[in-house]
Amino acid sequence: MPRRSSTKTKEHDFMTVAKHVVEQAIGEKLDGSPLEDPNAGKNPHAVALGRMGGMKGGKARAEKLSPRSRKRIAKLAAAARWKKRT
Repeated sequence: MPRRSSTKTKEHDFMTVAKHVVEQAIGEKLDGSPLEDPNAGKNPHAVALGRMGGMKGGKARAEKLSPRSRKRIAKLAAAARWKKRT
């Protein structure tokens, strides 16, 4: 049986996970310093454009599809969901 490394157990320690959850909830680290920005180092204009496209993507795609295509996609999705249950 493989042995667990000590770093894995430290990362998934209950107290460590709880600390991360609290920090995410309050939006800053417990010592008062800000959390790292997930968009740090990215072009803000590119981030904004990506968000604009992402906000309308699914709806626009659904409007372009024919009823037959939507039905086929829905059947495949339902089959995939039911496959997970068995």
